[in-house]
Amino acid sequence: MIAQQIAAGATTCEAVVRDCVARIVERDDVVKAWVNFDADHAIAQARALDRGTRRGPLHGVPIGVKDIIDTFDMPTEMGSPIYRGHRPPADAACVALLRRAGAVVLGKTATCELAGMAPAATTNPHNPAYTPGGSSSGSGAAVADHMVPAALGTQTGGSVLRPSSFCGIFGYKPTYNTFNKAGVKPAARKHRYDRLASRARSTISNFSALSSACRRRSRRAG
Repeated sequence: MIAQQIAAGATTCEAVVRDCVARIVERDDVVKAWVNFDADHAIAQARALDRGTRRGPLHGVPIGVKDIIDTFDMPTEMGSPIYRGHRPPADAACVALLRRAGAVVLGKTATCELAGMAPAATTNPHNPAYTPGGSSSGSGAAVADHMVPAALGTQTGGSVLRPSSFCGIFGYKPTYNTFNKAGVKPAARKHRYDRLASRARSTISNFSALSSACRRRSRRAG
C-alpha cells in the first residue's frame, strides 16, 4: 500500500502526488473525471505531510472526492449551475477524517447533476465512446484510469456499484450509517437510502484503511 511505502522511505508523499498529477494532465482531457483540480494545491498538501510526522494510516495517500461532498478549500458545485462557485465553510465529516488520517485531497470528481440523472461529461477510461456509469462517474473513472488510487462516492440507487462495474474497479457500499454523512448532499428524500461509499482498484487493505478513517464514531455514554 502507498502509505506503507512512504513510511518505509521507498517514496514520498510529494512523489506519489506528482505521479497522479502527471496522469491527470496526460488523460483528463479525454476522461473528464475532475471538475476541480489544482495541482499546486495538491502538491502543497503532500509537501506539508513530508515535512511533518506520520499522521495516520492514509499518510500521503491521494483521494478523490465526489463533488457533492463538502470541502472547505475547494468548491462543491454538485454538478449543477445552481451551485456554481459554492464554497462550503467546512469539510464534510468524512473529508475531515481522511485528512486527519493523513490523506491528500487531490480534487473533486465529476457527478451527475445533484447526483441524479443528468450525466456528467465524464467518459469511460477504457473507451471514451462508452459511459462510465453514474452518478459517481468521475470517482470511478479517475480510479480506473490510475489518476488516483482511491476515491469517495455516494449511492442511493446504483451510483457506486454501477460506475465500479462499468470501469472495472472495486466499489464498496457499506451498511447505512456506517460512515458519517454530515456535509454530504442528500439525494433521497428519505436519507436512509443514501450511502457514503468508496472505490479502489484492488486489495482489501485499501478499503480497510479508508473504512477505518471514515467510520462513524459513536458518542461515549456519560
